[in-house]
Amino acid sequence: MSNSLRDQLMGLGFKPAPKPERTAPAKDERRGKPENRHAGKPQGRPDARSADPRKPDQRKPHGGKPGGGKPGGPRPGGRPQSREDIDLAKAYAIRAQREKDERIAAEAAKQEEARQRREARAKLAELVKDKSLNDAAAEIARHFPYGGKIKRIYVNEAQLKALNAGELGVLQMDGRYLLVTAELLAQAEAIFAPAVALKIDPNAPAELDPYADPQYQVPDDLVW
Repeated sequence: MSNSLRDQLMGLGFKPAPKPERTAPAKDERRGKPENRHAGKPQGRPDARSADPRKPDQRKPHGGKPGGGKPGGPRPGGRPQSREDIDLAKAYAIRAQREKDERIAAEAAKQEEARQRREARAKLAELVKDKSLNDAAAEIARHFPYGGKIKRIYVNEAQLKALNAGELGVLQMDGRYLLVTAELLAQAEAIFAPAVALKIDPNAPAELDPYADPQYQVPDDLVW
């Protein structure tokens, strides 16, 4: 449009059309690069296994041990346990348990025996209390074997005859030897037989009791 026509139109009240605004191009557009410089690249750190497909996966299977640690699985050397190995292990376990049970039973029996001996000794002590016939003035030594050794008890002449005739007997109580009647000796034997130290059978041959004679000479090397 010429200047004269534009002037005429302006004179009639027309205004010129507004010019379009110019916008600044984006920073990446001015440089000729796309807005996202990382477009097309994988996000995050790549997997170490996928970085080199030539290397096999080094992770261990679940449990970390071959065979999963189950019975019958492979041994450390790689060979699985055979039926014979399993049966042998069971046999060892059964024998160990049996030996343990035997030890427990033996210990229980030992304790029970000790308890019975204590009770028997206590009952015997009550039986012979104040019934001993020992004579403090006796001077005749009557020897007899007991516990693998030769023991002796001092008696008077009448007691020696009665002892050799089986009318009296000897008990061992707490390291002492007590002279008692034959009836009391029988009762004591029924309660606790090991306490009977000397019991004479009047019908036995005399040579079976060489210590019946008070003149019997005891050897010098005798252990009392």
